[in-house]
Amino acid sequence: MTIFNKMRKPDFWKSSTFIIIVLYGVFFVWPIINLLGQSVYTKETGFTLANFAKFFGQGYYLQTIINSFKVTILATMLTLLIGVPLAYFLTVYKVRGKKFLNIVIILSSMSAPFIGAYSWILLLGRSGLITKFFSNTLGINMPDIYGFNGILLVLTLQLFPLVYMYIQGALNSVDNTLFEAAESMGITGFKRFFKVVLPLIMPTIYASALLVFMRAFADFGTPMLIGEGYRTFPRLIFDEFVSEVGGDTGFAAAISVIAIALTTAFFLTQRYLSNRKQFSMSALHSVEPKKMKKGLSIFVHSFAYGIVALAFMPQIYVFYTSFQKTSGLLFLDGYSLDSYRQAFSRLGSSIQNTFLIPGISLVIILIIAVIIAYIAVRRRNALTATVDTISMIPYIIPGTVMGIALLTTLSKKPFMLTGTYAIMIIALVIRRLPYTIRSSVAILQQISISVEEAAISLGASNAKTFFKITVPMMSAGVISGAILSWITMISELSTSIILYTSRTQTMTVSIYTQVLRGNYGIAAALSAILTFVTVISLLVFMKLSKGKDIQM
Repeated sequence: MTIFNKMRKPDFWKSSTFIIIVLYGVFFVWPIINLLGQSVYTKETGFTLANFAKFFGQGYYLQTIINSFKVTILATMLTLLIGVPLAYFLTVYKVRGKKFLNIVIILSSMSAPFIGAYSWILLLGRSGLITKFFSNTLGINMPDIYGFNGILLVLTLQLFPLVYMYIQGALNSVDNTLFEAAESMGITGFKRFFKVVLPLIMPTIYASALLVFMRAFADFGTPMLIGEGYRTFPRLIFDEFVSEVGGDTGFAAAISVIAIALTTAFFLTQRYLSNRKQFSMSALHSVEPKKMKKGLSIFVHSFAYGIVALAFMPQIYVFYTSFQKTSGLLFLDGYSLDSYRQAFSRLGSSIQNTFLIPGISLVIILIIAVIIAYIAVRRRNALTATVDTISMIPYIIPGTVMGIALLTTLSKKPFMLTGTYAIMIIALVIRRLPYTIRSSVAILQQISISVEEAAISLGASNAKTFFKITVPMMSAGVISGAILSWITMISELSTSIILYTSRTQTMTVSIYTQVLRGNYGIAAALSAILTFVTVISLLVFMKLSKGKDIQM
């Protein structure tokens, strides 16, 4: 009987792997397959490529791809031109206030991009603070912030910190002896940067460039708020899906499939380039920051503080305007808490939802992430490798595409989840799970398996060993990843804007809708609240990670 019971006893990890595969199959793979089906099939005509023919046959639609590539490629190049030198300067040289700069750079990257767009409208819009100052005081007309220029400005200042954080992490892995060897051969300063440093960090540059490209290409809120007539791919998908004259789901699905194909192609290209140049570095002696000559010191400090001030200025101004008296689009003389009172009285449910929906999502993410991390590292086989790969695919799919896929699939029987909290939670879990998985995998790879083997040899089951021994040892990495997932969830817009209803509206959606309606005071108050929550979350992250670099 004992042998029979042992044979019948289910394996915890096999059962967990099976359940996760089923969940991903139902809530991710099937919606994407369904989206593909909608793009090539209609009840009236059956299989058809008419939607794709419509897209590629009209210059109007093709122009959106050109627009998206134009602004995304330029934004990526500019973020590299800013982020790489900034990381190099702050790593190699002694810069005053380096810790302060690091914190501000991280804060600049964590707010939703569309909040930056809204902020720059307040500063450089047609009635903006800076615009009025130059016009009324100096008689100078400022360049138009709307359209291509505005989108490029916002994306560059919002995303260069991601490059900075990636490159800084890579530079911390460079051994100082390489710099000393270069100096002994007369290679110093900028020459050392191009001859020694740049080749060493090239894989990281590729990785950071991909991240920026994906974020910029998929950004929805910035072009909607500041783009005016400049149409990009995510905006086209949204417009076609929710058109006032009746959205064309099939055509929107076709555009979504094209978006998935494009982002996947760029992802695979980046992986190929990185793998070609991949090598490992272990810094026995970390890079030691050195003092600079006076001329170089002035340049480095001016560059670092100037860029950081420019990036963080919009958030400071939004916080300031949240306390001003307002009347629709106008900010009046004097200060008041009316914007906050209206935000809580009229949109209090959206503030609650911002904690409730991501909060529930975070609990689910924690459970699934530690299981996927464990089976990916400790139970590696073809099946678990597939689970690990599938879990990362949502990372490269634009949010509007994921929102359309979920809405068109889960609105039908047997799900019927349209307008529910459940569909919002599912979307957040699928899209933000990769952050916690990667952080959990990284920490687990540093834990020796002998600890678990010792527990099992003493009679503990696999499940008990995992929950009693492994999970507590993984806790720092898991929680750090979870906080990053949390930060990205509370600032999520592109998926939420497709799925939300008045009952499930979050702060990001409320900010977006209030800006469109011209209620700038309420939008500023909500933005300030969201920024405050982000700051607190980052402080918790820094406390738990003990100075660990943030990677997205």
